[in-house]
Amino acid sequence: MDKFTKLTGVAAPLPIINVDTDMIIPKDYLKTIKRTGLGTGLFAEMRYNDDGTENPDFVLNRPAYRKAQILVAGDNFGCGSSREHAPWALLDFGIRCVISTSFADIFYNNCFKNGILPIRVSQEDLDKLMDDAQRGANATISIDLEEMTIKGPDGGTITFELDEFRRYCMLNGLDDIGLTMEKAKKIDNFEASNAEKRPWA
Repeated sequence: MDKFTKLTGVAAPLPIINVDTDMIIPKDYLKTIKRTGLGTGLFAEMRYNDDGTENPDFVLNRPAYRKAQILVAGDNFGCGSSREHAPWALLDFGIRCVISTSFADIFYNNCFKNGILPIRVSQEDLDKLMDDAQRGANATISIDLEEMTIKGPDGGTITFELDEFRRYCMLNGLDDIGLTMEKAKKIDNFEASNAEKRPWA
């Protein structure tokens, strides 16, 4: 998993509440267990017309936001089913951070396991960031996980909170497997010792 320390990128505004995982990645795209290639299906029902052409009104189809790395979204983002394909699709598209006032618990946890930073902010701060994001090509936001700050295009700074363990994992690029591998030496020592004490096992 890639480390997340600092990120400066275009922020796309998605002022919709209760965006569920079926909106993030529709069920038609759940036939694969690969984490790559799902970016094309991200928000497919909003991004594409019935004939498969792009909907020019959807934010991620607008030229200024095609390479957005940050998503500023409405309350209760990621609700609905527990599909891990949702963060996979966001990451494959290029989204490394989602900012909202609240997230569904399972989606929130899945983000950390896949290298996406979900940031909770107050409604007041979200309104400011949504306004910043609506500036198009000038909607550049800087996120510093070490300092736990978000800086808008005009230099205004918002602070956020994050569990220290999750912060440690993101800063060091550690998913569940990575955390286990940090203890590889202790595991090897235990197995060697156990083999001596219990050779029949």
